[in-house]
Amino acid sequence: MAYIRQMLAELRQVAHREGADMLCYLIEMAYVEVGDIQSGRRKLSIRDDERHAPPGMPV
Repeated sequence: MAYIRQMLAELRQVAHREGADMLCYLIEMAYVEVGDIQSGRRKLSIRDDERHAPPGMPV
């Protein structure tokens, strides 16, 4: 995860230099997501909830 976050930071800089605002925003969201996962504020996968859902119940 640390490697992914570092690469996202670098990609965000490239996108910013190129003026790709939407891409920069999306990369920033991924960067924040990895930070949340690393800090424990967010689960690694949403599928963890699906494993514990009662049968027949949508998640």
